[in-house]
Amino acid sequence: MKLKRLFQFLIIASLLLAGVGSTPHQALAAKAQPLLMQMAAQDAEQQVSVIVQKLGATDAAEGLVTRLGGKVTRDLSIINAFAAEMTAEAAVELARSASVRWVSLDAPMKESGGPDGTVSTSKLVNAYVKAVGADKLWAQGYQGSSVTVAIVDSGIKDSLSDLKSGKGSRVIGAAKFSNLTPSFADQYGHGTHVAGIIAGNGTLGSGTYIGIAPKVKLVNVKICDDEGSATESEVVSGLQWVLDNKAKYNIRVVNISLNSSMAQSYHTSPLDAAVEILWFNGIVVVVSAGNNGTTSGGVLYPPANDPFAITVGAVDDKGTAGLTDDLMASFSAYGTTSDGFTKPDLVAPGKNIVSLLVAANGEIALAHPANIVGTNYYRMSGTSFSAPIVSGAIALLLQDEPNLTPDQVKYRLMNTANKTWTGYNPAKAGAGYLDIYAAVIGTTTQSANTNILPSQLLSTGTNPVTFGSVGWNSVGWNSVGWNSVGWNSVGWNSVGWNSDYWGP
Repeated sequence: MKLKRLFQFLIIASLLLAGVGSTPHQALAAKAQPLLMQMAAQDAEQQVSVIVQKLGATDAAEGLVTRLGGKVTRDLSIINAFAAEMTAEAAVELARSASVRWVSLDAPMKESGGPDGTVSTSKLVNAYVKAVGADKLWAQGYQGSSVTVAIVDSGIKDSLSDLKSGKGSRVIGAAKFSNLTPSFADQYGHGTHVAGIIAGNGTLGSGTYIGIAPKVKLVNVKICDDEGSATESEVVSGLQWVLDNKAKYNIRVVNISLNSSMAQSYHTSPLDAAVEILWFNGIVVVVSAGNNGTTSGGVLYPPANDPFAITVGAVDDKGTAGLTDDLMASFSAYGTTSDGFTKPDLVAPGKNIVSLLVAANGEIALAHPANIVGTNYYRMSGTSFSAPIVSGAIALLLQDEPNLTPDQVKYRLMNTANKTWTGYNPAKAGAGYLDIYAAVIGTTTQSANTNILPSQLLSTGTNPVTFGSVGWNSVGWNSVGWNSVGWNSVGWNSVGWNSDYWGP
């Protein structure tokens, strides 16, 4: 059985690259590792060991360390750098100096593999983890702990044990933008289900249902009321908060499991323009393709139609780890956009995906009680749930190679996607089936999206936007004009999520 629920909003997002400061005491952005910035924000006085790369051959940076109360511990002249110990706050201050190229944590060395330890898969039931190769990366210690994914959705119930670690909740930031609810938590269930797919550690099910990156950190951007509805302005406010808190939380990936129901060119869609702002400023944007594969073939609704973002379609994995029986899900949207781009970019499992349940007496569970799995999990289908599989997988890739750009991430995923499965159809599945293990062990650093023009809405007056200057102030939303887009004439009932599928 299918439940079609229309949600009343579009999404617009924007994140900026940090600027480069010239003196240590000006209010300018620091040239520092994001994790170091996060540590300073959480506890400014904690002692850290850092590696400081210098811009020149002088000892100005070493002298500044002393003035800031730290001490130089080792000369690293082979890379024109030195090691030092100081407070986290002082390290960030140091990173603003004109004599400093970059400040990073002096991380301890470990044996080959990731830093997170391994995961027991002896009780693992959900097949999608193995279908995309995430379990092979767990065996090498990669679980995503150094990466944060922002989930823009109906909220996250962060009290659930599957989203915790020994230090507490891995939902490290939260904000809400609906005046119709006092709660930061997810009262509806969609966002929490997405969160479990990305980050669930399986505690509530004794290891039976584990997400793709079980140590990744999350940021909860709740833009809905408790019935899953929101307005455009609430969404924009939420994403502006993401912009303001990007460095604080080390946000590298944003998951958008929703689509507009108003088709248009990416050159005229404010939603697509905003997604590109985020992309050009170093944030990987993962979006769901939509669930209109059987009703509106060839129509990809924003932001799924944007050529820069990673658009994810859905596969039916038949509940098995092997790919020999996998077929495209009938609801998964695909086609060529009005601007001539083929979507989706790749596919991942999206049929009968078991993940976290907000509450057994919640709206979703009461509507479809047969979909409850045990007491803490729930089964749903839709490209809304294939997108977070890719978002979690990207967290594993960025843990291994944190310097990859969004274009390089997209290229790596598409270049290593599996094309040998029985149900592969390039028209419906794009580059193929996500294989995150192949992507992580791969070494290709080419870029996707070459020679593609940014949205024409990204302009500063009469000048086209440049990749390093995209931002809220430079885009000029007032000149784009919400009224000229036609919200008043379109009406809220014509925009929203494509339907998610609650039945088998």
